[in-house]
Amino acid sequence: MDLIINVNEFEAIAKQKLPKMVYDYYASGAEDQWTLKENQNAFSRILFRPRILMDVSNIDLKTNVLGFDVSMPIMIAPSGMQKMAHPEGEYATARAASAAGTIMTLSSKANSSVEEVASTGQGIRFFQLYVVKDRNVAAQLVRRAESAGFKAIVLTVDTPILGRREADIKNRFTMPPHLVLKNFEGLNLGKLDKTNDSGLASYVASQIDRSLSWKDVKWLQSITSLPILVKGVLTAEDTKIAIQAGVAGIIVSNHGARQLDYVPATIMALEEVVKAAGGKIPVFLDGGVRRGTDVFKALALGASGVFIGRPVVFSLAADGEAGVRKMLQILRDEFELTMALCGCRSLKEITRNHVVTEWDLPRIAPKL
Repeated sequence: MDLIINVNEFEAIAKQKLPKMVYDYYASGAEDQWTLKENQNAFSRILFRPRILMDVSNIDLKTNVLGFDVSMPIMIAPSGMQKMAHPEGEYATARAASAAGTIMTLSSKANSSVEEVASTGQGIRFFQLYVVKDRNVAAQLVRRAESAGFKAIVLTVDTPILGRREADIKNRFTMPPHLVLKNFEGLNLGKLDKTNDSGLASYVASQIDRSLSWKDVKWLQSITSLPILVKGVLTAEDTKIAIQAGVAGIIVSNHGARQLDYVPATIMALEEVVKAAGGKIPVFLDGGVRRGTDVFKALALGASGVFIGRPVVFSLAADGEAGVRKMLQILRDEFELTMALCGCRSLKEITRNHVVTEWDLPRIAPKL
């Protein structure tokens, strides 16, 4: 662990330590996995326009998310079944996020319940919701999250059915028998069993409500006072509808490239969504973030912060809570370095002028 100096190195350790079925579940994407590769590659096509001689002796990374102060604009996305990565699973992730002063989002499909995660101590936590066919179950999950002190609901909106993840089909993916989906325990939602293809795909098909629509955002607002973020928006059209529906924020996400292949990388879709939002609600980015430079690029294109997924489960697999802490520290340090070298002392100083993208018109230097 002492030799790890960047976030990508955690994945190699995770691949060695995890069973193939589990590693493939975390690492793979949908179909040809074009979007999976593009989520990271697209960042490399955005270049910096650094400013110099700016006195960067003091740099402030702090920000506010939905009214909550956090230490940096780097937060933890929902990733299911974390006890497959490490015995402490979501407990370790929650403690690491709290120690870093940032937000953890707990997946509906966690191996630890909202109550168990709350028991790990103080921390700002969001709850990610899949709406199942039995709305009473969904309502019960939301109420439990609220009672456990969770601060927002992250409604995943890109999964009426599960994407075709060929690695899971080949591996006949199912959860190890000693684990359970703890939030669903005792709710009579069936079991995630081995099938002739992906056990997870079969389970989701049997439980998730394909009829979910924008009117259900209103239903969700009627059963909770918590702010609602919608996760899975990629277009200006849906951004405008989301604002009309009264959501508190948007997470630009393609589900880690695990749903529809050949959608754009999230960093490519971000600016369209930001422009459509027009500052009315915050826009966050999820997908492909592996470097502090990626965080800076997302903020320069208008994101209020980023959520990270795979780096969490890979660092968790590598070294439990200590691994997740180290991964968050690496991203924080790289982001602070990027800010300094671009001449930015606070997040509000990061602007669109600090980056150039492939869709920008040729720049003409301004007259001085």
